[in-house]
Amino acid sequence: MVDETEIPEQAQHHEHEGRHHPDGFRRLAAIYVGVVAMLLAISSLGGGQATKQMLGASIRASDSYSFAQAKYLRETAYELAADQLEAQFTAYPSISDEAKASMTALIAKYHAAAARYASDPKSGEGRRELLATAKDWEAVRDHAEAQDPNFQFAAALFQIAIVLASVAIAAASRPLLAVSAVSAACATLLTVNGFFLFVHLWGG
Repeated sequence: MVDETEIPEQAQHHEHEGRHHPDGFRRLAAIYVGVVAMLLAISSLGGGQATKQMLGASIRASDSYSFAQAKYLRETAYELAADQLEAQFTAYPSISDEAKASMTALIAKYHAAAARYASDPKSGEGRRELLATAKDWEAVRDHAEAQDPNFQFAAALFQIAIVLASVAIAAASRPLLAVSAVSAACATLLTVNGFFLFVHLWGG
C-alpha cells in the first residue's frame, strides 16, 4: 500500500518534469531553428552568387562570340580585297612596274591585316583568341549552372526543416523535430556540394 505522503511527492515530481522538460526541449529546438536559418542564409547567398556568375559569364561569352564574328567579317573583307588586287595583277600584266610595286605592297598589307584579325596573341583580340575566351566563359557559366540546383534544393529543404521545427516546438514533438533534422542534414549536404561540386545533379 502506497504511503499517503509519497503521493504529493510523486505528483510534484511529475509536475516538475512536465514544467521543465518541455521548456528545455523548446529552448534547444529554438537554437536549432536559429542554426538552420543561418545555414539557409549561407545557401541562399551561394545560390545568388551562382546565378550572378552564370548570367555574367553568359553575357561575356556572347560578347566574345560577337566580337569574334566582327573580326571574321573584317578578316574576310581584307582577304577579298587582296584577292581582287591579285586578280587585277594577273589580268593586266602590262601595267607599269611602279603600279605593280604599289599593288604588291597593298596586297601584302591586306594579307597582314587579315592575318592580324584572324589571330593576334599580343593583344588577345584576334578571332582565335576571342573564340578561346568565349569557351572559357562558357566553362565558367556551365560550372555555375551545375552549382545552382544544389542551392535551390537546399534552400527548399532548409525552409521545410524550419517549418517542421516550428510545428515541433508548438507541439513539443521530438519525432517531428527529428524529421526536420533529416531535412536540414540533406540541405546541408546539398549546400556543401553546391560550393565544391563533388557530384553533378541531374538538373545541373
